[in-house]
Amino acid sequence: MTVCTTIDSPLGELLLVGEESPTAPGGVALASLSVPGQKGGATVRSDWRHDPAAFTEAAAQLRAYFDGELRDFDLEFTTQGSPFQQQVWQALDTIPYGTTTSYGKLAERIGAPRSAVRSVGTALGANPLLLVRPCHRVIGADGSLSGYAGGPERKQFLLTHEGALQPQLG
Repeated sequence: MTVCTTIDSPLGELLLVGEESPTAPGGVALASLSVPGQKGGATVRSDWRHDPAAFTEAAAQLRAYFDGELRDFDLEFTTQGSPFQQQVWQALDTIPYGTTTSYGKLAERIGAPRSAVRSVGTALGANPLLLVRPCHRVIGADGSLSGYAGGPERKQFLLTHEGALQPQLG
């Protein structure tokens, strides 16, 4: 059964969606984390059960992240994607907190040619676990904050929060 809840965050309301799992904390493996207006983000369906208690651990880790007390999430995920998408998403998990990499370097990391940059970008855009699977840490080769499904302002906020970008004055 699919369950969901929303929690407040500095990025706006987060929608957490999960699938029941006997091995996950709270009995739910996280399947999606999205923000309002996110390109390709989840939308609540009538057959989903609203169950905030099932996401107690995920909510606690998200709060700790935003409070600067947590750098790496320890949650069970259940996501669906092509083998290439899964490979790209697994590579995301190796990008350390407070750092960035480029689309080209991520392609190289998974053994794909640099010409696969667009395919890597498409796989990142399909990442259902915004924030906890850190696609915000992937930037353009020129340092531009391109291509984040949650929007450029949120990407900038997350990278600044993690210390990978200097705060913008003004």
